[in-house]
Amino acid sequence: MGITKAAYFTDAQNELADIAKALGNPARIAILDHLAKVNSCICGELVTELPLAQATISQHLKELKNAKLIKGNIDGNAVCYCINHEVFNKFKAYLNILSNANDNSTTCCP
Repeated sequence: MGITKAAYFTDAQNELADIAKALGNPARIAILDHLAKVNSCICGELVTELPLAQATISQHLKELKNAKLIKGNIDGNAVCYCINHEVFNKFKAYLNILSNANDNSTTCCP
């Protein structure tokens, strides 16, 4: 979808699409798994945990931060990252809506 097409959709739809796109990479899932396990960390810690170069991890962190899935706080010379639970709760609520959409229906496409 081109940038100009985003205007045809609501802010919420565009935000959910950005989140889904950011989650569509296994390295980013691994980063989120690590952040969930340790609660917060510095980029250098991820380099020792994942089989990726520091520059690659930084790029993935940037994508996760752009999608607002993580937050970063400056801690001296490093940035400490943590999961943005507010955004994950919005995404979870949307998935619940989809999940429950046909709960009361017994018919569906064969």
